[in-house]
Amino acid sequence: MVDTAEAVFEVDDYNNYVKVQSESALRNLATSYTYDTHDDSQMSLRSHTAAVAEHLKKEIQDRLARAGVEVIESRISHLAYAPEIAASMLQRQQAGAIIAARQRIVEGAVGMVEMALDMLSRRDIVSLDDERKAAMVSNLLVVLCGERAAQPIVNTGTIYQ
Repeated sequence: MVDTAEAVFEVDDYNNYVKVQSESALRNLATSYTYDTHDDSQMSLRSHTAAVAEHLKKEIQDRLARAGVEVIESRISHLAYAPEIAASMLQRQQAGAIIAARQRIVEGAVGMVEMALDMLSRRDIVSLDDERKAAMVSNLLVVLCGERAAQPIVNTGTIYQ
């Protein structure tokens, strides 16, 4: 028995009591955190497992202390969501991955365009006015960020016609 200011009461079936109170604490915890977040400053069930486990331990301990039960450790071993919620979560996760990949592609493409313009200027290969630079930047970004291979266009005239 735990010597606390609160009265300790007897429980006929400790196993059932622990199970019911633990499930109740887990349900309460699940409403406190999102499953996953793309912002590391926010806690989620998936990204902050140690902090969530500590919170769960405290939730369970608060419920079981009245029966004199001491919680040594708690963890979430399995999370299952309804199919429609799981599908929505997967869609959100995929969208986040696509956005992250696109950001990386754009960052790389901008760096390559910057490098190309700098090399052309340094090596004095061609002089481009602002309008031609804008057209070149646009074309390079389309080619570098596009999902399909570039289709070349052969210009038989001059760029000024």
